[in-house]
Amino acid sequence: MISENDIAEGFTARWYEHTRDGSVDCRLCARYCRIAAGKRGFCFVRRNRGGRLYTTAYGNAVGLSVDPVEKKPLYHFYPGSSVLSFGTLGCNMACMYCQNWEISRPEEDFTESRIWSAEELVGMAVRTKSRGIAYTYNEPVVFGEWMTEVASIARREGLKNVMVTNGYVSPEAREEIFRDIDAANVDLKSFTERFYHKLTGSRLAPVLETLRWLASATSVWVEITTLLIPGENDSPDEIRALAGFIAAELGNTVPLHLTAFHGDYRMSSHPSTSRETLIRSREIALETGLKYVYTGNTAMQEGRDTCCPSCGKPLVIREPYSSVRIVIAGAACPSCRTILPGRFPVSGEGSNDRNP
Repeated sequence: MISENDIAEGFTARWYEHTRDGSVDCRLCARYCRIAAGKRGFCFVRRNRGGRLYTTAYGNAVGLSVDPVEKKPLYHFYPGSSVLSFGTLGCNMACMYCQNWEISRPEEDFTESRIWSAEELVGMAVRTKSRGIAYTYNEPVVFGEWMTEVASIARREGLKNVMVTNGYVSPEAREEIFRDIDAANVDLKSFTERFYHKLTGSRLAPVLETLRWLASATSVWVEITTLLIPGENDSPDEIRALAGFIAAELGNTVPLHLTAFHGDYRMSSHPSTSRETLIRSREIALETGLKYVYTGNTAMQEGRDTCCPSCGKPLVIREPYSSVRIVIAGAACPSCRTILPGRFPVSGEGSNDRNP
């Protein structure tokens, strides 16, 4: 039971070490904050009180909504289904262009309306007939204690767990963080340290390490999103390098979502991504060897549908912001029987077609 004292004081955090001077070393993410007594970590939601680390994100659900799984975006994970989505406060990056900056970079603690227990959220997912729960909107790593509790209960109820993450997690914590996660969309923001340092206040190397680990040591279904910001990470050479890394080290069937930038937060006056840039970047990624490259944050048709890589038949047909039509039966192309990589409903699970 969540008490009023818990809400006010926060919950005991995990993944940290004590120091001799009363500070604590947070070991949750790749930032490794040393937090002095009475201070917060970079993420805002981890606080040192009396030499112990507490999290104020526990139970503080922000933005509860039932979303299409394609919105995460995940295109090869039970297409056409819905997931109960929520986030909390805080983030371990400081992206200059964040679209959810009100919750990711808050100036004070607040709750959306109430504090939720893990059981209540799982019950809501069941009642709304969601296929699973998505941890999203802000960075799920920073509310790892709560996310892992919800995910464990959700798995016992037969629900899927989806994580939308920047991948900035420590090697010490990542096994527990991803233990019950079925699918993750990892935001690979750029392929240069310059971009990560300048526009996110973080580093590229730990994100690449997380991606390698997910691909080699887990069964998590992984898709990748790169937001193309004009003049910052959209050069042909960078797209070629990024796609080459995915193909060579993660696998050429890992879906890549290239999405259009629209100005926000501290980059509100920056120009938006052009249609020509999206088309050119997708072509480069496909030429580099990736089999599934999609475009997003745009109404353009190129890069919207999932097609068989062998015969070209459209298998998942998507209309922007409206409906999904599933042609594939199970995971095999009905024309040439090529197996489509991902997670798809088996025969007898029923239709996933969604027509809102």
